[in-house]
Amino acid sequence: MRRSVVVLGALLLAVIVAVAALWPVYVRPRVDAPLPADAILVLGGAHDGREQLGLRLAAEGYAPRVLVSNPYEHSPMVNRICHGGYSFEVICFDPSPRTTLGEGRELARLGAGWSRVIVVTFTPHVSRARYILGTCWPGELLFVDPKPHLSPARWAWDYAYQSAGYVKAWFADC
Repeated sequence: MRRSVVVLGALLLAVIVAVAALWPVYVRPRVDAPLPADAILVLGGAHDGREQLGLRLAAEGYAPRVLVSNPYEHSPMVNRICHGGYSFEVICFDPSPRTTLGEGRELARLGAGWSRVIVVTFTPHVSRARYILGTCWPGELLFVDPKPHLSPARWAWDYAYQSAGYVKAWFADC
């Protein structure tokens, strides 16, 4: 009985330390004010407002084009965006692989000659995306976040998922 209490206490302490240590990485990552850029890159993921934020920034004149990562085969919203009429260019692409690494590779391909890109993703993904995209593309990356509301369960999932993604990214080559 006493041993199980000690083990449980040690596990609880490890979780508390991990949450505290990773708080600035996942919960309060560095985000940037948008500045004029060559493009706005909307990373794939949950439809949590990132697509609308990217389109709004382009409509406000921050960039002449929006790149939309479209790894969704049947997303009516993304299909509307990719085929809608805007006053700016919209380029949709299916990253290969269908991950942040694939998005970074596509940015490197499309963004040759560009100097600044605004990247739109959600809070827990900002730091990892900054790391991966920065290894793939040499220009300045500004990250903005639609700040979606996430439940405690979703935060727990993203702590684990993004941490595993970091480990995978360390071994990947852009």
